[in-house]
Amino acid sequence: MSIQTLKCAVIDDSKMQRTAVNKLINNHKNLVLVSEYENGIKAQKGLPNDDIDLIFLDIEMPVINGFQFIETLGNRPQIILITSKPEYAMQAFDYDVTDYLMKPINSERFNTSVQKALFRTIGVNSDEEKHIYVNSKLKRIKVFLKDIKWIEGLGDYLKIITDDTSLLVLSTMKSFLTQLPEDEFMRIHKSYIINLNRVDRYNSQHVEVCGEKIPLSRHKKTELEEALLNASIN
Repeated sequence: MSIQTLKCAVIDDSKMQRTAVNKLINNHKNLVLVSEYENGIKAQKGLPNDDIDLIFLDIEMPVINGFQFIETLGNRPQIILITSKPEYAMQAFDYDVTDYLMKPINSERFNTSVQKALFRTIGVNSDEEKHIYVNSKLKRIKVFLKDIKWIEGLGDYLKIITDDTSLLVLSTMKSFLTQLPEDEFMRIHKSYIINLNRVDRYNSQHVEVCGEKIPLSRHKKTELEEALLNASIN
């Protein structure tokens, strides 16, 4: 399937709303509806069996809401949140979602959201200038993967250290790692992810990245050696 086509899932407890979103998806040339779920619990069970690029996710749902559902995702696809309440907008920003749609959804606004998702997909999959987008200090920032030296965990936040600056981002280590290519980045400690292409040297206790010593968990040494070997081959 072409990069210009996104496989979609709809998660909403309202059958009427699901029907409306499904119709918009089916009428869009760049979208394919793969599955729909009436709540987050059923989606948790079904999504691992689906190959999904984009989720249209309602925020206000029983048992677990949209934000709680996002927290459960490992390999997170793009997400467009849907809600009737504008006060969720700031919280949505913290979850690095692709867009935020207000009910009732009109086709023009829907198409704008899809365009954002398409552009983001192309950007993430570009081999020439691989990058991700992060939200830091109320700004959406483009970060080139080659510029990242390491990522440090700070409670509920991460500090991304690049060649030019450091960025504070609201995210877990596990969630953020899913956005990074596994052949280029590795978690070597409970609080550190490193760019394998920026490693200078290492021993049993530390990895030196661009002149700075990063702690290495004892059980990660063999895995690091294999990862560095694969990185040098590739």
